[in-house]
Amino acid sequence: MWERSFGYADVRLKKELKTTDLCMVHSISKSLTAWGVMSLVQKGKIDLDVPVYKYFKTFELPADDPSFKEITIRNLLSNSSGLGLGTIRVHYSITEKRPLLKDVLVSDLKMADKPGKTFIYSNAGFNLLELLIEEVTGENFAIYMEKAILLPLGMINSSFQYSPDQFPDIPKGYKIDGEEVAVYFYAGNASGGLFSTVGDISKFVSASMKKFNEDGLGILSPEFIDEIHSSQVEISGLFSAVFDFYGFGHFLETLPNGMKAVSHGGQGLGWMTHFHFVPETGDGIVIFANSQRSWPMFSIILDDWAQFNRFDSVGMGTIAKGDIFVWIIINIILFFSFLMLFRLLQGIFSGKRIFDPLSKKLLTKRIIQFVISIDIYLVLIWCLCQDYLFITSIFPAATPVLAYSAFFFATVMLLNVLFCDNY
Repeated sequence: MWERSFGYADVRLKKELKTTDLCMVHSISKSLTAWGVMSLVQKGKIDLDVPVYKYFKTFELPADDPSFKEITIRNLLSNSSGLGLGTIRVHYSITEKRPLLKDVLVSDLKMADKPGKTFIYSNAGFNLLELLIEEVTGENFAIYMEKAILLPLGMINSSFQYSPDQFPDIPKGYKIDGEEVAVYFYAGNASGGLFSTVGDISKFVSASMKKFNEDGLGILSPEFIDEIHSSQVEISGLFSAVFDFYGFGHFLETLPNGMKAVSHGGQGLGWMTHFHFVPETGDGIVIFANSQRSWPMFSIILDDWAQFNRFDSVGMGTIAKGDIFVWIIINIILFFSFLMLFRLLQGIFSGKRIFDPLSKKLLTKRIIQFVISIDIYLVLIWCLCQDYLFITSIFPAATPVLAYSAFFFATVMLLNVLFCDNY
């Protein structure tokens, strides 16, 4: 296994990042949680197709929608429960008291569709699985996962319950604008609360492939690992541009050579992570970055990794191609914006165009331009009002430039409405 680190754990102090540094892995946590749930299925303590509410003794699902009682464990593991994403970007410092997950889920569990119907990526659904594990085992989720999954896999530097005393020195995370982000927690751990190293996640990836692990290291039998990697629901929405199906806590895709690739990523404030592997060949890759500007870089690395292993490409390579496409769109917008501005200024300085917003000349054309410019402004205002935009994570460098270019284009178009031909 080859490991290498680049860059800084602390940019200000010029402290170098190491492969042994403990990192926030975010949604890669879902893949480990799937192993935790399946370990209980293998022991016969739970059934994938039994409605999850039947296992709860101290928690009740909302009663306002009967669909809640139709949600099975299979639905939750495969993101086909119909539950929405849940609250995002709400986190707590290491000195701050976190609310109980049960209290958070009371307001977080919202049905967006019927169970089993469509793929909807849901943090709330995986956090419900955290409660399931606690209800069935009678143990704290983090303790059960350490005992049943992490330690048997040899992941001694991983934990769902971070302690500053145990792990005092974690790299800084960095937002899209470069601002530092200190360590933080979520209310739930199953969907994104794992702290780990790139080496430990590599151990998990290796244990997921029969070539290196014929017996699941005594945790899961090969049949159960195969089920985790089996297609459960077809991917829809933005994720469909990159992946084909979702299994249990894993994204799945069919490579150009017909082989299956298994993967999952994670992202949060200041961090991005990803693993990708091909069970049939035993090839895998794990990437961590303490910056939210990393997905285009991940995309290029993954495409190079795929070509090196003769897979041709992976779906994540679409991001790098998409980034190029966005920059082409930006250049087209700027070209026409400057062309319109040049012609407008030429007309104003020559006296052929004057300020006359109420003119009836070319009225239909000017109304269309006015509506388009106002619509662009409204979209930009809506974007500014959002706490989080997925596109900013996918294209961190291009998105701000696209926004400024769109604003410039709308402004020039509006000026064309206000200054009319003087003839």
